[in-house]
Amino acid sequence: MDYFKESLNLHKRLRGKIRVGLKMDVRTKDDLSLVYSPGVAEPCKEIAKNPESVWDYTIKSNTVAIVSDGSAVLGLGNIGAHASIPVMEGKAMLFKRFAAINAFPICIDSQDPDKIVETVKMIAPVFGGVNLEDIAAPRSFEVERRLQDIGIPVFHDDQHGTAVVVLAALVNAAKVVGKSIFNLKVVINGAGAAGIAIAQLLMCEAAYNDAEECVSVKQVILCDSKGIIHSERTDLNGMKKEALRYSNPQDIKGGLKDAIKGADVFIGVSQGDLLNREDIKTMASDSIIFALANPIPEIMPEEAYAGGAAIVGTGRSDLPNQVNNVLGFPGIFRGALDARAKRINSSMKLAAAFAIADYLKKPSREQVIAATLDEHVAWKVAKAVKDAAIRSGA
Repeated sequence: MDYFKESLNLHKRLRGKIRVGLKMDVRTKDDLSLVYSPGVAEPCKEIAKNPESVWDYTIKSNTVAIVSDGSAVLGLGNIGAHASIPVMEGKAMLFKRFAAINAFPICIDSQDPDKIVETVKMIAPVFGGVNLEDIAAPRSFEVERRLQDIGIPVFHDDQHGTAVVVLAALVNAAKVVGKSIFNLKVVINGAGAAGIAIAQLLMCEAAYNDAEECVSVKQVILCDSKGIIHSERTDLNGMKKEALRYSNPQDIKGGLKDAIKGADVFIGVSQGDLLNREDIKTMASDSIIFALANPIPEIMPEEAYAGGAAIVGTGRSDLPNQVNNVLGFPGIFRGALDARAKRINSSMKLAAAFAIADYLKKPSREQVIAATLDEHVAWKVAKAVKDAAIRSGA
């Protein structure tokens, strides 16, 4: 099937993939008087007296805003608010399909952090949570940080959702190849939102070091399009400079191919066709490759296996070991909403990662993480996240 052509036809035929539905019909005068005037005045008065009761009387308790400025969409880059709508609609479908959450695209026609933050704060009364999506780094870090005090969870899925699912897959992959996760040398290519968040989670640093339990690999080396992030580079933004606190402890220099020599794990969140089998041969034995660039991975599985890799995962649904955020964000938000959490903290993220890893009882080289379309995963994640939220006071 030509997915691109058929998808274009599908979107044109449907004119959007989601719609608003009614929980009851409105056919009689009594119906109208209950859902609108005069009856609707009573819940309004209750909420005015007790603002917290908005969770009991409105859609807030089960509704998430999917907020994007269209600046970092899939593999398409900065395509803007209008062009990002189909992706956000798709995300809304996944929220509903896997966690029974109502979600709606909010595509903001500005890439000014101040305006994004202001817009989210002004619309927050309607929503129980905010999923930030496809906002380019470093702006995404700033926007998320500035929205942590608005009383509902604000979570940049490209950062933390990716990190959660990668950790889950890595926990199981390490078991399969018989290596201790605590002794792994990990190279991450891509130092944007996802790469930084993965590094933070794997090293129990930054936002993660207040968690109840933690899994820390031996070391992480971060690379961007210009090579290894090291202390002598003069072109690093604030987040990359901060990353030197918990990455590249030997302060090595060079390019990606220098970084992966002797590494146990390669995680790619960058662009396609960066590595070949000869590069994989320079890694440690039984290497683990998560080449997550879409639609073309940093290295195709057959090429990585030819170089000696033991386990290979990608972000693609047509290849084995798909490492995809769909296993994370529906359950994370379901658990946060059920706990009425005010934020999604490190304990909740780690609980989600361990729940995803534990769901697969017998991981293998061919499957280190649950199937993306397994509808039971989100509910396991939701329970773990809800429990962690309550325990941690989120």
